[in-house]
Amino acid sequence: MADKSNTTQAETKDAPILVQMGIFAGVLFVSSLISPLFPPTFPVPTPVIGLVLLYLLLTFHIVKVEWVDKFATFMIGMIAFLFVPSGIQLTASLDIMKAQGVQLIVAIIISTVVLLVVIAYTTSFFIWIRKTVFHGDISVSETVDKK
Repeated sequence: MADKSNTTQAETKDAPILVQMGIFAGVLFVSSLISPLFPPTFPVPTPVIGLVLLYLLLTFHIVKVEWVDKFATFMIGMIAFLFVPSGIQLTASLDIMKAQGVQLIVAIIISTVVLLVVIAYTTSFFIWIRKTVFHGDISVSETVDKK
């Protein structure tokens, strides 16, 4: 019985912070190598490719969540600070906002509504697939054990 609790603690052990930073740096490095391969008509930013790569690594259990959890939480805590350059750039282009502000706000509102509608229909489609094709249970239950 004691052996079982020791293996559980060993499985959920966090990686050192430098290792977690290295994982993020490696993912961003690989995504910076992939980004120029896209055609100029369809540019994909390096951070977007990095997010997709990290998601795939986590989904296929190549990288465990415990290996990146603390650094990711730290980065999420700093997200307001990371958006400061965007805010400064926005204030630098106030003339554009003055000339086309209403058009930008209308475009943002319309795109947000379209995004929400598409997400709702996509989610209902996947729920329908799971229910009819895979005959799966569609109830939501959370069974995460955090120690």
